[in-house]
Amino acid sequence: MLSPMTGYAATALAWLATHGGGPVQVKEIADRTGVPAAYLGKIMHQLARAGIVETRKGLGGGVLLERDADALSLYDLAEALGDPILTPRCMLGVEECSDERACPAHEFWKQHREREIAFLRRTTLRDIAEFERRRELVMEPTNARGATPEGDQP
Repeated sequence: MLSPMTGYAATALAWLATHGGGPVQVKEIADRTGVPAAYLGKIMHQLARAGIVETRKGLGGGVLLERDADALSLYDLAEALGDPILTPRCMLGVEECSDERACPAHEFWKQHREREIAFLRRTTLRDIAEFERRRELVMEPTNARGATPEGDQP
């Protein structure tokens, strides 16, 4: 399972990919995604150091994606944030477990980890953004013109 930090980053960057265009303030991203603003600021700082986002200070400043959403994978985010999911580990917690000295769960866990890493590598920010966009549409009580589904003004 991804760490909360990586999950928050994916959610925030997915929102930015679909609603950005220009720099967006961290507070606005936090308000729109439900990610705690102070925590999101720290996440964005780490992502800026990794070259995933650009941060601009001052009037008109904010956060911009440095890479295209189609070229940014969950693996890239996990790697940039040092997510523990990328750390090889034994399912049983045996420190010496390896291909040469395998525990009873080694083959099962090795195959599981390979599938997990493959999923992270192929799932892009665009995939997450599309999911979030569909979720917004389902949760949104009004359409783009401000009318309720029945046609009444709010």
